[in-house]
Amino acid sequence: MELENCILHLLMTIKLLVLGKTDSAQLSQLIEEYQNRLKHYIKFELEIIPDIKNTKNLSEKQQKEKEGDAILNKLNPTDLLVLLDENGKQRTSLEFSEYLQKNMNSGIRQLVFVVGGPYGFSEAVYQKSRSKISLSKMTFSHQMVRLFIVEQLYRAFTILRNEPYHHQ
Repeated sequence: MELENCILHLLMTIKLLVLGKTDSAQLSQLIEEYQNRLKHYIKFELEIIPDIKNTKNLSEKQQKEKEGDAILNKLNPTDLLVLLDENGKQRTSLEFSEYLQKNMNSGIRQLVFVVGGPYGFSEAVYQKSRSKISLSKMTFSHQMVRLFIVEQLYRAFTILRNEPYHHQ
């Protein structure tokens, strides 16, 4: 079973799609640190979708649609899309690790987590998604969410490997 899990981990890619660059050098450094740690467990990619231009001239709905189109254009037909959404299901770190293991066991090639724009996601993105996850009932900046999800992915893999990062 251990060898099988290692092979499954190598077959699946986890991608994090985010809108716009991270302004904070300190946050970028921390995100990069956890990205490097994650590489020991699974193929991980962070992809930045450029900010939508001239948002001042767009309604909230138009902005969500433009961002949604940009997100959907980055997906492959077989990707499992998971939205980081305030209305999503909250999980403990242990439950999140089990969620990842289930997805790896199901043979999914690419699991894509998306941090949306300031107004959330377009209806088309919600329809394409298979799951929504909330990191907290609190609201965080989109830039902080990037760090939190990358750290939680790392934590999940240390849990799955029984490594001493997560404490019960």
